[in-house]
Amino acid sequence: MKKKSFVLSLPLTPFHSLSLLLIILFASCGAPQQQASVTDTVVDDYGRTVAIPAHPQRVVSLSPAVTEIMYALGAQKLLVGRTDFCEFPPEVATIPSIGGISNLSIESILAMKPDLVISGSMVSRKATDQLDQMGVPMVCVIEKPRFQALYDNISAIGRLVGKEHEADSLNALMRERVNALDTNTLTQLHNNALPKVYYVVGFGAGGNFTAGGNTFINDIIRMAGGRNIAEDIEGWSYSLEALMREEPDYIIVRREDSAAFCGMKPYNRLRAVRNGHVIGIVSGTLDLQVPRNIDAILYLRERMNNKQ
Repeated sequence: MKKKSFVLSLPLTPFHSLSLLLIILFASCGAPQQQASVTDTVVDDYGRTVAIPAHPQRVVSLSPAVTEIMYALGAQKLLVGRTDFCEFPPEVATIPSIGGISNLSIESILAMKPDLVISGSMVSRKATDQLDQMGVPMVCVIEKPRFQALYDNISAIGRLVGKEHEADSLNALMRERVNALDTNTLTQLHNNALPKVYYVVGFGAGGNFTAGGNTFINDIIRMAGGRNIAEDIEGWSYSLEALMREEPDYIIVRREDSAAFCGMKPYNRLRAVRNGHVIGIVSGTLDLQVPRNIDAILYLRERMNNKQ
């Protein structure tokens, strides 16, 4: 049914005209103010209570993991800025970068006029405080020690960008893939029955670094059917002596670092290197807490099963 319209036809006195004008002015001024005041409140991973827009339209991501999850949720149209380290998916290159993470340019972020900034583990508290002082809502969603926390991060980002339904669907799909891995059978195996695995984070003159037992990477190695030789340490530093003594069955390293690692002394003396059991893995699939972690589990499991 077509909506009817009515026209006011009563004669207006000067008093009535003034009153009607005030009502119109009040209504026209009040609507935008009411729209701008629509906010939501969240408590981020640093325990900060942040008032955010209920429907953000301009988001700057300061985390490669956040950027990747936003794409997975179909929220990439909201992105107006990213960091140099946000490289997946490849089409993210079309989004302007604000530069690095450790040396954030507050000016570059503000120039993008964001109504929401989402950061990750690598952003300093100083930068967070600076953005707070500038009045830009900034929410920190950090990587967490357990693999299962990936689902929580996806849900949190989904809520921030108005993609709650998509986050639920993505989490359900990921849980199905994980359940299909039959991880229960793996966890029932005795540690000695699992191949020993070492994950290379850093190597060479700068020191040796890997993922300890309090990292989601440790969970991924176990879900792939291996035992992390560094599972008894916390943090990332690992001694060269311990690595040479443990003689892992498999070594996981970023593909771009594989040749350098295998050709460097004393790593080239490790049994895994001599036997060709060095697994090069795509950057971001294992070192970021993202949906591609499941691809990493499947890939590692296939490589280790085929070479045992």
